[in-house]
Amino acid sequence: MVITYMGGECFKVSQGELTIALNPPSKDSKLKTSKFGSDIVLSTLNNEDFSGVENASFGEREPFAIVGPGEYEVRGVAVRGFAGETEYEGKKGINTIYSIALEGMNLCFLGALSNTELPHAAQQELDDIDVLFLPIGGEGVLDHASAYKLAVQLEPRAIIPMHYGELGGKDSLKSFLKEAGSEDVKPIEKLTIKKKDLEGKEGEIIVLSV
Repeated sequence: MVITYMGGECFKVSQGELTIALNPPSKDSKLKTSKFGSDIVLSTLNNEDFSGVENASFGEREPFAIVGPGEYEVRGVAVRGFAGETEYEGKKGINTIYSIALEGMNLCFLGALSNTELPHAAQQELDDIDVLFLPIGGEGVLDHASAYKLAVQLEPRAIIPMHYGELGGKDSLKSFLKEAGSEDVKPIEKLTIKKKDLEGKEGEIIVLSV
């Protein structure tokens, strides 16, 4: 599995010929849009910063769009979406937390989460997380301290912070790494990972450069 960070909350997750897009921004977003062909696209919140399903289409590839709670199985990928509340940009809305089972690994994508109190269904089901995609920027999502507190509770093997820089507070990544005691973590261009690479890991923070 290869995970590439495109900025904001947008990620490209590739496994062989399969490509998944997570929270691509729309053409109306102030964020830079990255067009790449995807087989599956997940959007957590109906907001221009996260709902660019059209940008996951490229050439003849038309992705299967998942834009809310429920259970899905697409091309051997099992996805579960849990409805949670958010107040992104001061507006109350539904932010979907996604659990993605791919290549024997469990990915958890929190999206624009603004509350450390997860919905009951998610509390019951989210366990044995291999990779946690964690918003840390404040300004409508978790701030760095609340984000780290939630990450500790969820006990993932690896944590990938997101929603900093253009979307979040300018120093949110630095503050988060300090909170986690991981100030020496250096960004990497992309993450190539297998299940065995995570054996024995506990909350390792991985920063991906844009």
